[in-house]
Amino acid sequence: MPKHVAIIMDGNGRWAQKQGQERLFGHQHGIRPIRTTMDACRKMGIRYLTLYAFSTENWKRPHDEVEGLWDLLTQAISDETETLLKNNIRLRVIGNIAALSPKAKRSLQECLEATQHNTDFVIILALNYGGRNEIVTAAQTLAQQALDGKIKPQDIDEQTFANAMMTAAIPDPDLLIRTGGELRISNFLLWQAAYAELYFTPVLWPDFDEQDFKDAITAFQQRERRLGTITAQYL
Repeated sequence: MPKHVAIIMDGNGRWAQKQGQERLFGHQHGIRPIRTTMDACRKMGIRYLTLYAFSTENWKRPHDEVEGLWDLLTQAISDETETLLKNNIRLRVIGNIAALSPKAKRSLQECLEATQHNTDFVIILALNYGGRNEIVTAAQTLAQQALDGKIKPQDIDEQTFANAMMTAAIPDPDLLIRTGGELRISNFLLWQAAYAELYFTPVLWPDFDEQDFKDAITAFQQRERRLGTITAQYL
């Protein structure tokens, strides 16, 4: 069973268009599978769930869709805070949230602070997040520390670099799921997903249900995770 599952929630817009609706309609219906997937993770003993909610590239979308997404996110976080507290679930965020609206940042910060001591389950939202940007930011942080004499360049190893990432203290994802049929990871957790098992499904995110999630877990369990070794060594 994976400890950490990451999901690229793709297909909301296409799902809405199939219903003859605006793209935001699909994003609204994308809230339900988040709850369903969280519940499934907790039942299976999975401790971490990371959701790609808004990428750095998503700012290129139509203005009305972007504004609607942030309004939806703000309301969802506000509505779900009590549920997270009741179920001992902690919210964490990766990404540059400085660009968020004051209302969105306030709602987010309130939930982060309210749930910071919860220990049963951790949900991580990737907001205004890009994997390349995260790596560059980590490199800049370490370069500055070297200039300040806090570290030596030759002492920088993979663990040092990982500690400078936004996901420090969070285990790397074991399984990365992408819905919607696309076969790429779209700048998501580029460092952390180095050894993640990848699972792609044509199911559009609003239609993604508990059985779809179980199918992904079953596929994961059938993989042989050698992590660079050969089969004989792994066994």
